[in-house]
Amino acid sequence: MSLVPEAPRPRVVMSPDGLPLATYDFGDPDAPAVLAVHGFASGAVLNWHASGWTRDLVRAGHRVVALDQRGHGASGKPHSPHGYSMDLLVDDVTAVIDTYLLDDVAFLGYSLGARVGWHAAERMTDRVSRAVLGGIPDADPMRRVRVDQAWAYISDGTPVEDRVTNGYLTMAANVEGNDLRALVAMVEGMRDSVEPTPANAPTQPLLLAAGSEDGIKDSAVRLAATAPDATFLEIPGRNHFNAPTSRQFREAAIAFLSAGR
Repeated sequence: MSLVPEAPRPRVVMSPDGLPLATYDFGDPDAPAVLAVHGFASGAVLNWHASGWTRDLVRAGHRVVALDQRGHGASGKPHSPHGYSMDLLVDDVTAVIDTYLLDDVAFLGYSLGARVGWHAAERMTDRVSRAVLGGIPDADPMRRVRVDQAWAYISDGTPVEDRVTNGYLTMAANVEGNDLRALVAMVEGMRDSVEPTPANAPTQPLLLAAGSEDGIKDSAVRLAATAPDATFLEIPGRNHFNAPTSRQFREAAIAFLSAGR
C-alpha cells in the first residue's frame, strides 16, 4: 500500500496564448498558498506529491497549488520551439495565480521551476511574498544540449554522440508520459531566454538551495550573494536529481515558507 495519497484530479487553467495548463490543489483553500513549480522533464505530482512535499506543507498549515509546466505532465505540449520562452513560462505562473484568485503566494521551485520563480518574483513583487528556489543555476544548463542530434534521434533514431544530449534524452524518456518532441522543442525555444542575474534579482526573502554534489552549486551560491535578501542552503550528499527528495531540504524549505505567514 502506497504511503503517498492519490493526487487530486487536475484543474485546467488556460495560458494567455491558449494552452491548457494542469494544476493540482492540496489543502485548505483558506490557508496561505504555496505555488509549486517543478523542474525540466518532471511534473507536479512526481516532483512535489510523490516525494512528500505536498503532505508536509499541508500538515504545516499551507495550501499547495502545483503546476505542470507547459510541455510536461497533463499540460499542453507544443512541438514548436516558438511555444517556449521564459516570458511564456512566467506568464503561465501569472495565469495560475490569477485564475485561483491568489493575492499573495509563496513560490516553491526546483531547477527549471526555480529559474521561472526567480523571474516571477522579480516581476510580481506585490504578489509573490517569498520564494524557495532549489537547484537554480545562473545560466541555462540546457544550452549544452545538441538539439540537432536530439531532433535526428527523434526523427529517425540516429544515435546521439554527444554525452550531455544523450543524458538529457535518457532522463526525459525514463519519466512516464513525457513527450520527447515537446521537451526538445522547449530546450531549443528557451535558448535566448533571459536568465537570473544580479540585475534582475528579486528583492523578496529567498532561500536558494543546491546539493553538495550538484555541478550548479557554485552558481546558486553566486546568485544568493547577489540578491538583496537571500540565504543559501547546501543539501549534504545530494546531486541535482535527488536533492528534491532530501528531508533536510524539505524541512528547511517549509520552515522558511512558514516564517512568512
